[in-house]
Amino acid sequence: MSTTQQDRQLLDKLSPSRMLLPVVIGLGVVGFMFWRSYQPGDLAALGNAKPGWLLITLLVLLVRDVGYMYRIRHIAEKQLSWKQSVDVIMIWEFASCLLPSAVGGTAIASLLLNKEGIPLGKSLAYIMVTAMLDNLYFVVAGPLVWLLAGDYIFPHETLGSGSLVTTLKVAFWVSYVFTMAYSGLMAYALFINPHSVKRFLVRLFSLKGLHRWRRRAYHHGLEMVHASAELRGNSFRYWAEAALSTAFVWTARYLVIGCLIAAFIDVSWGSFGTIFARNLVYKVVLLIAITPGGAGFAEGAFPMFFRSFAGSATVTNFILLLYRIVTYYLYLVLGTIFLPRWVGRVFGKQAVKEVMTS
Repeated sequence: MSTTQQDRQLLDKLSPSRMLLPVVIGLGVVGFMFWRSYQPGDLAALGNAKPGWLLITLLVLLVRDVGYMYRIRHIAEKQLSWKQSVDVIMIWEFASCLLPSAVGGTAIASLLLNKEGIPLGKSLAYIMVTAMLDNLYFVVAGPLVWLLAGDYIFPHETLGSGSLVTTLKVAFWVSYVFTMAYSGLMAYALFINPHSVKRFLVRLFSLKGLHRWRRRAYHHGLEMVHASAELRGNSFRYWAEAALSTAFVWTARYLVIGCLIAAFIDVSWGSFGTIFARNLVYKVVLLIAITPGGAGFAEGAFPMFFRSFAGSATVTNFILLLYRIVTYYLYLVLGTIFLPRWVGRVFGKQAVKEVMTS
């Protein structure tokens, strides 16, 4: 793909016109849930809101984003300034809101870094590092939350103990095993023998039924080979800081729902830990979402996992709305603020007009 084609593809994916569908779906689902559940007096509990927990929620969101900026700047070996890191993370989050959850902003992240002056080979390497570390966090956190909450990580109180819970358990552990295998494969490719991994991928996707993805597997294998060459020689401190910053940002990400519930409902520390643990299962469910930013899926699945902690259906829906505002709609707004400035700096003023009116 030529540079011009890549630029056009990037700008098309960042078009603000893509916001309309997820906003309509998300707010439509929340509005329908309110319409079904609301009874006079249901929101009386909101009068006992704890401002301290609301402040903590905002601080968690702030330190999470600062953590993302620190991480990408560190992984990119400080080739990004702090200003560039802010732009990259804000546009990355904006893209995550516009693309399906299974794809996320990672699909364009290497192009963002490339447009900030980092060679494409290194950009791909740095994004592969973030993807590997994100997956490894899930691999490490999965057993830990199981030890923390046991079978309570699954919403038995809303799904019962029948086939739905069994399906959810199977989906979670299959996702866990797949993520662990893929993370191990990436680590082996990046640190030990990328050429053997490339050959393995090509042979695997040469099998009947998988042949249509063979070319993509070949290119992914090549990316691993190039990434391994770019990352060789980095110190233990480099990897330790990258891993710790990843753990920091994902832990902060999973704390948000618990903080919001605690702002309106009295929650024990044990329940707070269970809410944190359920976030991992909740995010696995969102991976099947085909809508931009998981719109509709995120709203529909939220009560299933967290209503037992949030109280009535109406209060749960209110907390859901707040959660989507601070973790989704906020980044749509920030994206429309940062996007024109970034596009103007990188592509020129004419590109700004094209993107904002497309």
